[in-house]
Amino acid sequence: MTSAWVGELVRLRGVEPEDWDAFQRFDENTDDMRRADRVHPPRSAAAQREWAQTTSLKKPADDRVLLAVESLAGGVLAGMVSTGEIDHRAGRFMYGVAIGTEHKGRGYATEAVRLLLNFMFGERRFHKCEASVWAFNDASIAFHRKLGFTEEGRLRDHEFFAGRHHDVVLFGMTAAEFAARHPYPREI
Repeated sequence: MTSAWVGELVRLRGVEPEDWDAFQRFDENTDDMRRADRVHPPRSAAAQREWAQTTSLKKPADDRVLLAVESLAGGVLAGMVSTGEIDHRAGRFMYGVAIGTEHKGRGYATEAVRLLLNFMFGERRFHKCEASVWAFNDASIAFHRKLGFTEEGRLRDHEFFAGRHHDVVLFGMTAAEFAARHPYPREI
């Protein structure tokens, strides 16, 4: 049996209530938060448990998903991928990926994003995926280029954190560009 949600390194799955402690550990690394989004105040264990419980019961709506990234080697939670900013009329969406520090550099993010984009382009019929990256995040910029995203622009002094404003780099990839670089699995 094969699954569209399983690669060679990771499996994408729903968030489970017992994932709360791994997500809390991920949230403790403020360096990662600064690279991905913004620093937020620490959550209590009770609040993190409530978030995981609520998230695990939430039904996908409007093609917005939040999926856990689980390593196949060890079956541990390594991070998450999500979609947002859905525009069905234009066929666009944005995505995000976050991998815990102790799981970085193993190819998990690359495979998780490929699985997610394969679903969004191949099953949900979206035309374009967009991503935004802090301009100082060289690793994320290189990651998007390696996946085949094209830099489409820069928003100057667009976001504020860590005491100052920062540029945001915009990336995009169409379904055709994705298919050319990462051919869809085909039924035989």
